[in-house]
Amino acid sequence: MAEAEPTRLILNGTPVEVRADPETPLLYVLRGELDAKAARYGCGAGLCGACTVVVDGKAAFSCDVPLHVVAGASIETVEGLAAQQPPHPLVTSVIERQAAQCGYCLPGIVMAAKAFLDESPNASRAEIAAALDGNLCRCGTHHRILDAIEDAAARMTEAAR
Repeated sequence: MAEAEPTRLILNGTPVEVRADPETPLLYVLRGELDAKAARYGCGAGLCGACTVVVDGKAAFSCDVPLHVVAGASIETVEGLAAQQPPHPLVTSVIERQAAQCGYCLPGIVMAAKAFLDESPNASRAEIAAALDGNLCRCGTHHRILDAIEDAAARMTEAAR
């Protein structure tokens, strides 16, 4: 079997190159090849949102996106948001508001929220909740998660002034 051709992409601002079958789901490449483990396997069918990352500014279920589709793309994960100095307001607000319980779904929720707030920085709580409808959470911390995202939105708006 021939070795896979390299696929280039940008992960959290850093150009990377991976050698994997072009049909490999992005989630597997992130976790197995690039050590970006925040995106989680949930359903494997793009239905739960645990694997959400931001691809060229749009939220995407990484379990459902083949590597070849993101060749050359910019991929953002929670690791990238947390590594910023200071950390991205979403990361700070989630921690300060103690929005996580088990935390399994939270990286996907944070990335879906980031993509949404980048496009709709003045969104209402109802709009934020609707934008996160594809991200499932069983722990029951929905109100704290929404509080944290609203807080982050306010911080992002203030920083943009």
